[in-house]
Amino acid sequence: MTSTKGVEGFPIRQGDPLTSVRIRTKLLLPLATAPAKAHRAALGGKEVQRTGPTGTSRRRPGLVIMIGRLLASPARAGSLLWDEQVSPDLRGPGSERLGADPPVQVCFTHQLEYSVSESVVTLFESLVGAEPPHDVPVLFDTACVMGGSIAGLLAARVLSDRARRVVIVEPDETSAEAESRSGVPQDQQVHTLLPAGRLWIERWLPGVSQEAQDRGASLVGPDKQFVGYDDIRQASDGVGHQFLAVGRPLLETLVRARVTALPNVSVLRAQATGLRYGDGAVVGVRFAGPGNGDQGERAEGDLAADFVVDAMGRSSRLSNWLRQDGYDQPRLERLESPVNYATALFERPVKFPELEVATVLQLFTPQYPSGGVSVAAANAIEEQQWLVMLMGYGDNRPGRTLDEFRARCAALPAIFSDITSGGVTRGVVTYRQAENRRRHFAEAGCLPARLVSMGDAVASFNPVYGQGMSSAALHASCLASYLDSGTDLDEAAMEFFRLQQVVVDAAWAVSAGGDAARIDAENGTEVPEEVRQQRRVMAQIAGAALADADVSRAFNNVSYMLRHPDTLFDPELLEKAAATTEGAAAQ
Repeated sequence: MTSTKGVEGFPIRQGDPLTSVRIRTKLLLPLATAPAKAHRAALGGKEVQRTGPTGTSRRRPGLVIMIGRLLASPARAGSLLWDEQVSPDLRGPGSERLGADPPVQVCFTHQLEYSVSESVVTLFESLVGAEPPHDVPVLFDTACVMGGSIAGLLAARVLSDRARRVVIVEPDETSAEAESRSGVPQDQQVHTLLPAGRLWIERWLPGVSQEAQDRGASLVGPDKQFVGYDDIRQASDGVGHQFLAVGRPLLETLVRARVTALPNVSVLRAQATGLRYGDGAVVGVRFAGPGNGDQGERAEGDLAADFVVDAMGRSSRLSNWLRQDGYDQPRLERLESPVNYATALFERPVKFPELEVATVLQLFTPQYPSGGVSVAAANAIEEQQWLVMLMGYGDNRPGRTLDEFRARCAALPAIFSDITSGGVTRGVVTYRQAENRRRHFAEAGCLPARLVSMGDAVASFNPVYGQGMSSAALHASCLASYLDSGTDLDEAAMEFFRLQQVVVDAAWAVSAGGDAARIDAENGTEVPEEVRQQRRVMAQIAGAALADADVSRAFNNVSYMLRHPDTLFDPELLEKAAATTEGAAAQ
């Protein structure tokens, strides 16, 4: 039927003019009818060309450029209706003309054409750069956020501009200062706030970065960053991107303090247990509070709400509630990618200004003698400490004891031995994640209105890519854009989920794609030729980033979630990456 690889979430709507967009396609009719088969046969092997205001395409067999106007808003990108007519010589016998009444559905397969996703790239960048609104109308009396971690807190910040009251329902005790929480099992591992997330949070919660530095965290510029692949250091990209190296509990404490200081935001310590509905919309959240009686019974309650956000994390029960309540359960996609983390804290005698390097990220190929360690990282964080993390795939479990941990570090570049030779401030803490996962809310056909899901509740990735907190920030940006769009709030929030899908697709392409490539290579798994070609291109770009500043800049912008991954397929960039890797191979 329809292939939508590379173009999911294509942000065009009914009636949008497409005269400035070139789409290179294979023209396919969706049904296996005789006319459709004849139509496809007529195209096979032919050189065909359509031109429009954007100019002339390069001729390639069986490819068509279609310029026109979208006639119907698709449920998924990839099935589009156009008003552009295809000339008779491109139509098989008896096939309908595009533009007929009713118009014929045209399906297309993505051909790795950079211009196809220009609008996705633009949309992604607008979400990254979103500013807080001014003088927006109040839309809700009460908004409820289920979950008080980073995603829930940022959702509450967005809702605070649009609701008279925002209630965060969170079961963990959050009054403690910078303490680990049971609801965030990975919070003792390495957390680096990528530039996209840090800049977004700074715009919406000004001063967080400075306050984190005042508490001992490190704002690390390129002069103190080290990114290496085996024994090779990545080329400088010439841009002053800064990372916030900080312990996750401290960052969450600072964000929570600023959000809950807003006059209309409060926290209800309770566990969300279900939803209440009315007229096809969510109208309330059921909850159970902490035990407060002799028998430890939990007080139950019901919070009326005009809008609800699910930010309950990776273990969110929302999908099950929807199924039980008669709605569609979003499809859960799993990518098996077992990763094992081991993290420890060490004394850092050298203060930040005197450090030569304050963040280290070292990636190792399967051929490198790293003792099963695939990724090693170290951050100079608060309280004069080094936070050091080792990660292995599959059965490779890097160090459960301090002696094992240090022995693994001794097999790595010397900086890891140096860092871990000092005193220990916290022993080894391990964490295992078996899979990347995402829930496809944008595909669901029947969802209640006034409900969205955000953060790890929608998509959770290998934490080593550092995407979690920045993804949460961009999901909050999607929420702000959705609420400002004037959409009908009494309809299911499909516009929000389509916006969010652009962000999730981008993160998934980087982390899940990278994990799958690594595991397939280690296991010798055969993959389709298309996948093999895509991975070859990405490997070429990553290799060229070690030597070429322009490629390094483009690669980093995607890794830092500042730009969409499709920007890596710019023809000029691909040409430069190919030339760089060919030149390196010739030396």
